[in-house]
Amino acid sequence: MARYQAAPRKGQPVRTSRDTFGLLLPVLSALAILAALAMVFFYAPRERTMGDVQRIFYFHVASAWVGFAAFGVTFGASIAYLARQATRYDRLARSSGEVGLAFMAMAVVSGALWARPVWGVYWTWEPRLTISAVQLGVYLAYVMLRGLVEDPERGARFAAVYGIAAFSTVPLSWFAIRWWRTIHPDIVTGGGGMAMTPPMLYTLLTAIGAFSILYVTLLRTRIHLEAAAERLARLRQRVQDLEEEGMMVYGG
Repeated sequence: MARYQAAPRKGQPVRTSRDTFGLLLPVLSALAILAALAMVFFYAPRERTMGDVQRIFYFHVASAWVGFAAFGVTFGASIAYLARQATRYDRLARSSGEVGLAFMAMAVVSGALWARPVWGVYWTWEPRLTISAVQLGVYLAYVMLRGLVEDPERGARFAAVYGIAAFSTVPLSWFAIRWWRTIHPDIVTGGGGMAMTPPMLYTLLTAIGAFSILYVTLLRTRIHLEAAAERLARLRQRVQDLEEEGMMVYGG
């Protein structure tokens, strides 16, 4: 339960710590994104092989990293839902899956924009990109299929099992550049022509941090919208039940 920071005056709206956090989080997210942009364009040096186009990579890696983390939250929340059958875990899994899908789509698009001047094509069916395309389709199906099951409890169980199975694409994507021959750069080992200097690393970490804050902001908003939709559905069902009871009373 949220704490009240101070006794409100008469006619003054009550503000809780949660309200304050909710107001500050978007501001913090915007400031973090601006800081990341400043570092990408004014602090990080020009990469010696790829040139300025390499700057796209900070957004590409950050969005992919956060997408993986979001799918990990979906994975954990799905397990928690099957274990405890609590609606809040289903809500968390569903919301994180949707937000993670948006970040992963951003990673695929930014990767294509980077690949065109470097590889000469927007897309090539090498192992890492192929797995990324499959992963995008898997989680798109997760988001779409979740709403096709009419029974909420059955749909939640189905989504939980699917969310657990879908997470297998994350380690598969991560290890693809180590298990198979690929032209995709490896930012960990420096393979694929990517030469990371300390300023580049600091910029990348800042971008990942900024995108992580943005993820929390979007996730929190999506969870609140999902909870509001559930309350509205229960209210509509209650009104419908009352109308049916009234018809039975007057009809009888």
